[in-house]
Order: sequence, then structure tokens, then C-alpha cells
Amino acid sequence: MNIKSIYILLIIFLTSSTSFNANAQNSRLDRIEDGILLDLAKSRTRPQTEVLMFLSKNYQYIDYSIPVGMFVGGAIGQNKELRQNAAYVASSTLISYGLSAIIKKLVKRDRPFIRNVSITPVYEPTRYSFPSGHTALSISTATALSISYPKWYVIAPSFLWAGATSYSRMYLGVHYPTDVAGGAVLGAGTAASLIFLKKP
Repeated sequence: MNIKSIYILLIIFLTSSTSFNANAQNSRLDRIEDGILLDLAKSRTRPQTEVLMFLSKNYQYIDYSIPVGMFVGGAIGQNKELRQNAAYVASSTLISYGLSAIIKKLVKRDRPFIRNVSITPVYEPTRYSFPSGHTALSISTATALSISYPKWYVIAPSFLWAGATSYSRMYLGVHYPTDVAGGAVLGAGTAASLIFLKKP
């Protein structure tokens, strides 16, 4: 997968997702997604909500501390491979953030609780919905980290954290499943497209 792939992904997102606002809101996909979010809202518990809210509100600290920690560790230990992999993880995360912000402004998909007043969110973000930025960044970081160090003890916790963060966005009622799926593809695609930055 080369750098062109990321632009291809961007085009696919734009052409496939512009229908979110163009189609009638009573489409079959809308009804399915609304149903999923309504079911999740009914199953909320206070302890689970607190955990998932914490993950959702603080994901960026993990996103940014991973490459920073890798770079500092590489600098202290004079480990060039660790420093280069830190640059790879950081680049993947930052580019995922930028692309996510661009796509949000181009697609302009409203949040679930705006499109359907029956959906009650735990809190109300103000930016557009597609794709999920939380998902794009956390999946991008987890993918880049796992590509850099393909060991089960790196892959398992990385994707457990990224998966829980992604799930939290639907649980909290602020993203549709397709927002999360789009963010996951964007994040993983960005990490895969930048693999040339990884230390061989």
C-alpha cells in the first residue's frame, strides 16, 4: 500500500458518504443505525457510562503520549529504531486527525441526536459526525504501533483500548456505527499508507 492509497481512501469516503445527508433520513440504514443507538442507550449503566466517558474524554492523552514516550525512550537509550518508529506512529496519528477534520467539513453529517431527537446522548459534541475522529486516531495509533512491534502484548492492549474508545462513541450516543466504521478504515488506512516511515 503506497501513499496514493490514502488519497484513494479520501475519494471513496467522499463519494460514498455524501449520501448521508442527501438521502431521506427514513432510509433503511438510518433506521438500523438509530435502532442500534437507541438499544445502547437503554442498556447504559452508571459504572459503564463513567468508564466509557473517561475513555472518550481522555483518548488523546494516550494517542499523543505513546509516540512522545517512544521518542524520549529512544533518545535516552540512543535507540534510533525506537525514535524512527515514534515518528511513524506520530505521523499516522496526526495525518488521521487532519484527514478526519477535512472529511467532516466536506461531508457535514449531523450528529445522531440532531438527526433523531429520540436519541439521547450522554453529552453533545458540536462538530460534525462522519467520520469518528476518536476512532480514526485511536485505530491509527494502535495500527501503527502494532505494525512497528508485531507482538501479542503490544497488539492486544492497543486494539483493546482503540476498540473500547471506538465503541464508546456509539454507546454515548454521539456517533453512528458507520461513523465509527469510517473512522476505523481511515485510521488503519493511514497507518498502512505510511508504513515506509517505519524502521525496517
